[in-house]
Amino acid sequence: MLVVLPPSETKAVGGDGGPLGLDTLSFPELTSTRRDLVDALCTLADDVPASLAALGLSERQAAEVDRNRELRSAPTGSALLRYTGVLYDALGAADFGRAEWARAKQRLATASALFGILLAGDAIPAYRLSAGSTLPGVGPLRAVWRPVLEPVLAELDDLIVDLRSGAYASLARVSGAVTVRVVTLDAAGQRRTVSHHNKAYKGQLAAALARATREPASVDDVLTTASAAGLKVERTGERSLELLTE
Repeated sequence: MLVVLPPSETKAVGGDGGPLGLDTLSFPELTSTRRDLVDALCTLADDVPASLAALGLSERQAAEVDRNRELRSAPTGSALLRYTGVLYDALGAADFGRAEWARAKQRLATASALFGILLAGDAIPAYRLSAGSTLPGVGPLRAVWRPVLEPVLAELDDLIVDLRSGAYASLARVSGAVTVRVVTLDAAGQRRTVSHHNKAYKGQLAAALARATREPASVDDVLTTASAAGLKVERTGERSLELLTE
């Protein structure tokens, strides 16, 4: 099983690993595209105003451009701990025990505008790049990633649970993936998509799937694992689920 998470705009700084080694990352078929994007992002970082414009940042966020400038030399850390925010707080990977971390490294992946897709243990530096960005000389990232990333994901024969947000899902479609919609009941008893707590509930589901001693291998296994973790998940289609919140 592979659970594909969305990334976060915010990243933890620092790390205890050496400089970025693109050849050490999982899914080596993506190395060439990753290298092109790292080169483009580092070059762009030499022009701060252009970087702010391309990345949709304000002048107060100029430190994000500094991170991109230092991409090749900055310390690295595991991808699962690099990303921060609501989903990753709910996932709680920093509190995983040794056995849970070993399972997470096999079962959890994160979508990335810069790296395409990463397994939890891949060592990366902090950076700033969003799925909707257009890099000068490169173009829209969806046009860059879709031709190379979709074939890689299509070759995965494991159960894939796709928790990505819309912008990152657009970088590459995953045929046959299980999708999860977080919903709540309104006053009329109708199911409505949750926006505010969406990420937190997806983080809880990802944690349950990563920690399970028996690896889920089917949609029914996902339902059983979620239920055991106290989550209410229902099947709404052959490969679609709804996670009901209070």
